[in-house]
Amino acid sequence: MTETERVDCTDCFALPGPDNTRIAHVKTSGEISETWHTPDCPALAIMQINMGEGSKRVREQDEWAQGVFPAAHERLRKAAAMPVSTAAQPFVDALSELVQAQADTTGFVVLRRWAEILERHFPSELPDPDRTNE
Repeated sequence: MTETERVDCTDCFALPGPDNTRIAHVKTSGEISETWHTPDCPALAIMQINMGEGSKRVREQDEWAQGVFPAAHERLRKAAAMPVSTAAQPFVDALSELVQAQADTTGFVVLRRWAEILERHFPSELPDPDRTNE
């Protein structure tokens, strides 16, 4: 069993107890670090506010990506149907950036990152291949 390191809160100096809140973190080494806070601890309040704001920001980014991704993906599909001389460079640029984004993560590239990259490389002003043959 991994030993838990206790870190004292510098605001409330709370000890483990039924009325206090335990915040635990798993370190990259696998060790567990815990900090206890009283219900009125300013550090705990700030942490909760920051987590709420971060969660709200992620929800807003996901909503934006959900709205942008389908159109950007459709433009990517249309670009794939364009003659190679016209479509090749945006594909190379987007693919390179997506591969780099994947390499920079420990998991997977999230939808909002895909949407940002596709939106940048295949903007809505891209020529419509259905109209270039007219």
